[in-house]
Amino acid sequence: MSEIRQAFEHPEARALATSDAVPLDRISLRDHVVDVEIGAFQAERGVRQRVSFNIVVELTPVSGPIDDDVDRILSYDRLTEAIHTELAAERLNLLETLAERIAERILTEPRAFRVFVRIEKLDRGPGALGVEIVRSADQVGRAVAMEAPVPHPLIVHLGAEALASAQLPKWIDTLAADPRPVILTVGLPSGDWPKAAHKAAQRRIDLLAMEQNAWVLAGRDARCVVRASRTELDWAMKQGQISVWAPSKLVLDAVHGPKGGIAEMVAWLAQELSATKVLSLGSVLIEGAETCDPDGAVELS
Repeated sequence: MSEIRQAFEHPEARALATSDAVPLDRISLRDHVVDVEIGAFQAERGVRQRVSFNIVVELTPVSGPIDDDVDRILSYDRLTEAIHTELAAERLNLLETLAERIAERILTEPRAFRVFVRIEKLDRGPGALGVEIVRSADQVGRAVAMEAPVPHPLIVHLGAEALASAQLPKWIDTLAADPRPVILTVGLPSGDWPKAAHKAAQRRIDLLAMEQNAWVLAGRDARCVVRASRTELDWAMKQGQISVWAPSKLVLDAVHGPKGGIAEMVAWLAQELSATKVLSLGSVLIEGAETCDPDGAVELS
């Protein structure tokens, strides 16, 4: 019965119940409510809902006197900053993902030893629906150590002229030989595609049309693999593989994503991934990109 009671109490109770013989100092954030767009269901897209955050951080002892110096302690602001930084990074489907990222961010603080994070949706039913996780600095340290740094890619946009060019197989040969990871982007297909009166609906239709064009390219060369998520792109970059960007997921999930057409999307992707260079083969003008003749040789250096 005590375990059930502790499970539904504030994370402070759980921290106290699981502490060692020598208890650690703790700071906490209670009932911090934010309006945010989050959720995997279609009904949760395009709408904001109240989400409650409760966080407890166990701290390693401070060396020497605090001397009433704010720089000697872990400020409560760091907890709210962790929440709002992760909410601003991208639109997420799962509370579990958000909790993990908040915990990892907090545990980068010098004195943070263990963190309890509880996140609850307040508007999805008559009660609160949520998750609670516990993470320690040791766990996050191991995860960070195992994760190799992601290299910076070369982004190449293939316009309609480039996709139709007889030089395309040679370009892909050149890109495959380049030591940098390569991400190819494509625009809307030639010809007609469905139209909708609603702006948001048309946005999705256009993104899907671009993805169909990406799959056409992938069908022409097995080295060009369509990838939609940041995780997929990061993995492919680490492996030195060629990716063809399917933009729907990243664009729709981004909190401050691109609102315009393909040129803005490519420039945004290059900034997000810290690309070493952006090339545009065809008539599409992309800010910061070098434009190449789609019927000529491609200079990659």
